Amino acid sequence: MAPTPFTNEIKTLRFLAGEMTQGDLGDKVGVTRQTIAAIEQGKYSPSLEVAFRIAHVFGKPLDEVFRWTNGIA
Repeated sequence: MAPTPFTNEIKTLRFLAGEMTQGDLGDKVGVTRQTIAAIEQGKYSPSLEVAFRIAHVFGKPLDEVFRWTNGIA
């Protein structure tokens, strides 16, 4: 499986939020711990709704949580 064209700061943000677990974040946004793990590792691109929910949990704009890395001009 090819990596997604996104990077993210979820692991760092979880740490800064009192070492929030993947399960805790999943519960807050309505997905499983496994989904959060796959997003963090770049193995899965979240839906736009889930991406916004994750950003909201951390009080960050979307582009401070996720970055698009695809080189298409």
